[in-house]
Amino acid sequence: MPTLAILTAALAVSAVAAPAPASSPHFRRQSNETANNLELINSLELAPTAADRVNMLAAEDFKYDFLAPPSNAVTTGLGGHTVRSDSRVFPALIGTGLSMTVGFIGPCGFNTPHTHPRSSEINIIVQGRLGTEFVAENGVKPISNTLDKFQMTVFPQGALHAEFNPDCEDAVFVAGFASEDPGVIQAAQSLFSLDPALVKADLGVGTINGQSIEEFRQQLPANVALGVEQCLNKCGLKPYSNKKL
Repeated sequence: MPTLAILTAALAVSAVAAPAPASSPHFRRQSNETANNLELINSLELAPTAADRVNMLAAEDFKYDFLAPPSNAVTTGLGGHTVRSDSRVFPALIGTGLSMTVGFIGPCGFNTPHTHPRSSEINIIVQGRLGTEFVAENGVKPISNTLDKFQMTVFPQGALHAEFNPDCEDAVFVAGFASEDPGVIQAAQSLFSLDPALVKADLGVGTINGQSIEEFRQQLPANVALGVEQCLNKCGLKPYSNKKL
């Protein structure tokens, strides 16, 4: 079924790597002092009016720098990194119902299949191009597109989706969410975090090329991962020789 095909692709990226992590923009020193300030966040959430929330913050607190984010706003893998801006790391979002993520995807980088449990997503490409795919639910056909610069797509709330850079140059996307806290669930990593007996029953196998479920779990890549083999060959990125699927 389509969902299994996407999950298989996610598992396959654990077999690839590159000589060095994908190039990233130079991070400046973090300037937003309100990030992760739990006392302030609690006060903003309990404020009786929107006006009170605005008055609790300085003008500088309404500016967020994706090149100088809080450390816990960044997710990094061999294929690139993403930077999120939600109510935890940018408290000025509290009460707005909005958040955003910027993805810096290196050559052959793969933002592995994932879902956002609390929001739909609009995704626009601002550099390079990306292949996108999503499955909204069981029994629905997969939707695949290739997006060029300044083209956009939408991923319905809860849909399993992924983005892939098919080129040898960096790509960048900007994703908007209709929630201050959209959440994220990486499909493969979450599946293999379950009890091995449940994973075995779901996949219908006990081992994967001789590896136990537990051993295979340890080889799953961090997001943003690297794949697909055709792109790796085109860009001269070599797969690991000591990992098998």
